[in-house]
Amino acid sequence: MKDILFRIQKIKNTVYDGIFPPRCPGCDEILFDKNSAIRPCICDKCSAKIKYISEPMCLRCGKQLEDSEAEFCHDCKNKEFFYNRGIAAFSYSEIMKHSMYQFKYNNRREYAKFYAMAVERQFADTIRSWQPQVLIPVPLHKTRLRKRGYNQAEVLAKAIGERMDIPVDGSILIRVKKTIPQKMLGQKERLMNVERAFQTASNSIKYKKVILVDDIYTTGTTINECARILKENGADTVFFVAACIGNGF
Repeated sequence: MKDILFRIQKIKNTVYDGIFPPRCPGCDEILFDKNSAIRPCICDKCSAKIKYISEPMCLRCGKQLEDSEAEFCHDCKNKEFFYNRGIAAFSYSEIMKHSMYQFKYNNRREYAKFYAMAVERQFADTIRSWQPQVLIPVPLHKTRLRKRGYNQAEVLAKAIGERMDIPVDGSILIRVKKTIPQKMLGQKERLMNVERAFQTASNSIKYKKVILVDDIYTTGTTINECARILKENGADTVFFVAACIGNGF
């Protein structure tokens, strides 16, 4: 019976891959393994290059730490944050910069499945311990959403929500200010850029424990502003999950 199911799955994969060939989320090359019923999600070459976040991690933002005795990264020791804690699956290395670019700007929405799988594999117990009621994607401004056609943070949130059985609500937060991409700005400019950039759809939200979801966490200014707005409007605890995390300033 298992052999029959294996052959059926191989046939399904062959047909589907012929129409929509899967691509490696690292190098964007087509993935195909005709000898397997399970399609690979990343090529061996890229799998070896990716840097996953592991202990020791910052107890606030989840950034990789070099010092196993340290509790917080440099950013978190010197700043105040409105969010309670966060985690990220990958270090924002060169290979993940390429992957994120394809995910955001070249319609590689399918990469979210790989990111979500990594999040669940590394942090399922942590996320469940937070007892979240909902995942809230960081929103795009309507003009950018119209141009891109999708919000990559919402695509990621839905992939995580599906794997971990957590509802997703993309209607709670609204980006009301058309901000400049944060990667183009310094630390002070980032703070000014996102100040009052978000608001909630109503004056009181029904969720008390929420998780913000975004593709990349660098200095935390965007996540922090979203957390501030959510707490001003009824949330008690705000966590975040990101696919990648950078080194900050």
